[in-house]
Amino acid sequence: MNKETEEAIYFFTPAFHPLDNFSAHMISLWGKKFPTAEHAYQWKKFSASNPAIAQQILAASSPHRVKEISDQHQDEVLPLWHKKKVAIMKEILQAKANQHEDVREALKRTGTRTIIENSPVDNFWGAGPNGKGENWVGKIWMEIRESLL
Repeated sequence: MNKETEEAIYFFTPAFHPLDNFSAHMISLWGKKFPTAEHAYQWKKFSASNPAIAQQILAASSPHRVKEISDQHQDEVLPLWHKKKVAIMKEILQAKANQHEDVREALKRTGTRTIIENSPVDNFWGAGPNGKGENWVGKIWMEIRESLL
């Protein structure tokens, strides 16, 4: 379990961390190399509408910084983005699974269980604050898992 106190920082990589978009799994896609799936997703969001922001995202030092940059420029995202973002995420996660054995192994370890992105804030990609979010990341991972089995 990961936690912080005033005296210490406790960290431990969970077994299914490879499925996290922030995990350090480089992805080659669209002629680019992205440090994380988050870099790829946020880069794609701005690649057509604002190439300068896309370049900042590609060069960002962490997925947390990538998210900050993206959040600061949400008004610059193309309106059609929301209609294709699930397909884009699927393309990214499929590339991640294809390119990293530990990601495939983590998926296989899930067996036939439901995969839920346990985000306390994201109702679209994850479970959200009340656990009833759409969980699109989990749905995509389960679809990719089916193709592996």
